[in-house]
Amino acid sequence: MAPPARAHVVPFGLRTVVSLLVASTVGVMAFGWPLLAHPGSAAVAHARDAPWLFAALLPLVLAVVLAQVADGGLNAKGIALLGVMSAAAAALRPFGGGTGGFEPMWIVVILGGRALGPGFGFSVGSIGMFASALITGGVGPWLPFQMIAAAWVGLGAGLLPHRLTGRAEIVALGAYAAIACVLYGFVLNLWFWPFLSSDSGLGAGLSFQPGAPVLENVQHWLLFCVATSLAFDIPRAVLAVVLVVVAGRPVLLALRRASRRAAFDVPVVFAADPLLDAAAPAPVVSGPVP
Repeated sequence: MAPPARAHVVPFGLRTVVSLLVASTVGVMAFGWPLLAHPGSAAVAHARDAPWLFAALLPLVLAVVLAQVADGGLNAKGIALLGVMSAAAAALRPFGGGTGGFEPMWIVVILGGRALGPGFGFSVGSIGMFASALITGGVGPWLPFQMIAAAWVGLGAGLLPHRLTGRAEIVALGAYAAIACVLYGFVLNLWFWPFLSSDSGLGAGLSFQPGAPVLENVQHWLLFCVATSLAFDIPRAVLAVVLVVVAGRPVLLALRRASRRAAFDVPVVFAADPLLDAAAPAPVVSGPVP
């Protein structure tokens, strides 16, 4: 018998796959272009690029949602559930206040992606981060990078094997939450790290070196993350794991119950009304007059 986790996941159609690939490609280019750009190219600070990236990212996030609608994955009930979960993620994030990296919003993103699918998780992560920035006044050049990184966290949760159930599912989600929350902090450092020179106090082994081999700069980036942001990434991961272990089971059951009631994957069939059929006039058969 198929596990209940897969029975009511939002369908993952071709349009959704294409829109997710396009949005993720834009995100990879936004994060990684300093590592791959030619040293002689005109490098522009991300503070100037961010409005353009933000203008490109918002339509792509909307395209992911519309693709799920076009693929038959989301109806009015599904969009309402997406709005509720995005609002919950936005409301939970300020509770941590960014203190020590504690951000309770990740339980919504991870469990939402797990219960309702990768496209849904992608949308919850990006929209929830955007709404949270509006609430807390955290709108800045970092916001589009936060949106795409949070979207990847929800996307990855939805791509976990659906055969896992019970305790094995919670263990897998806890392990994923720990890894994803640390990687989120590491990836987010890429939006500003290439523009911190050794003159800003960083040693040559921690700063970005234009023209250096990619692997050397990647090594510098990892060392920079360990030396600076790991103190924030570990508490974020610990809190996410604790929340998944404590509240993961009931939250997943609630989300799956909501998806069953919304019936995302059940086609709408209009049954004939016997009263209307009885009241309909009998058909007139014309033929030759004898």
